[in-house]
Amino acid sequence: MPPADTIAEQPGCAALPELAARIARSTPSDGIHATAFAPLSLVRLSGPTACTPVVYEPRLVIVAQGSKSATLAGQTYVYNPLNYLVVSVTLPVTGQVIEATPEAPYLCVRLDIDPDDVAALIAEAGPPPVAPSPGATQGLDLGLYAARVNAPLMDAVLRLMRLLDTPDDLRVLGPMARREILYRVLTGELGHRLRVLATTDTRSSRIARAVARLREDYLQPLSIDELARTVHMSTSSFHHQFKAVTTMSPLQFQKHLRLHEARRLMLAGGMEALSAARHVGYESPSQFSREYKRLFGAPPRSEVGRSRGVPQV
Repeated sequence: MPPADTIAEQPGCAALPELAARIARSTPSDGIHATAFAPLSLVRLSGPTACTPVVYEPRLVIVAQGSKSATLAGQTYVYNPLNYLVVSVTLPVTGQVIEATPEAPYLCVRLDIDPDDVAALIAEAGPPPVAPSPGATQGLDLGLYAARVNAPLMDAVLRLMRLLDTPDDLRVLGPMARREILYRVLTGELGHRLRVLATTDTRSSRIARAVARLREDYLQPLSIDELARTVHMSTSSFHHQFKAVTTMSPLQFQKHLRLHEARRLMLAGGMEALSAARHVGYESPSQFSREYKRLFGAPPRSEVGRSRGVPQV
């Protein structure tokens, strides 16, 4: 965790002690905890974790205590009380909690991002008041980024957390608080990246739709030509742009989704490796074991035993 004096100078730091206390109170054990507000979940981990391939869904992650890293295409993003993480499309990445102890566990809130909600908010809010600088648009297409926290964003997150104490208020005001949080991200340091991926009919938004389609139909045979036509792109342009956003080809992306789903079935569902392999479309157990080991670093049975219970974010 960054030095206390560094955090104390950060806008929004006044909200951190209360935010951490509220997360800790609602997470009596390590893991991912659902809340009464469906898009919001809370995470607690009492120690560092191994560097593990995981799938990040579209969401905002605000850390109240500790720190974690996510690596995509050789670039590592650290999110902690100074920096929040935005995942704008489903992405297979490598994640690791790097700062946590039993006395000061890693504590964070995760807020799911609905692209339709973001697009509607963009349409209502209009163009940003200040265009991003040329330097800020480096790596514009990537669906993962970290940005500095600010006081308006942290205040909005804290208000949403307080609403968990009043269920009647949460039902009415929760969606409003979530909307404000998304607005603060859109008007923040790197909100233009989320705009590009959520704005209707840009190349990146088309890729976001293709990613969502792959996420829903990852067990089905993949036709690159058909998927490209679905989002109104040529095959060559689609392939190039897909890799720019996700850092891998559509076929690699589908393979990763299948392997991650097999891992989830074994970890959370107790399914045997052979059954999980067949469930996600592998006919050859040896091919499944080989590709699983290449991604996760160990054969299915031994890796599952070692990694059981490790949450994704």
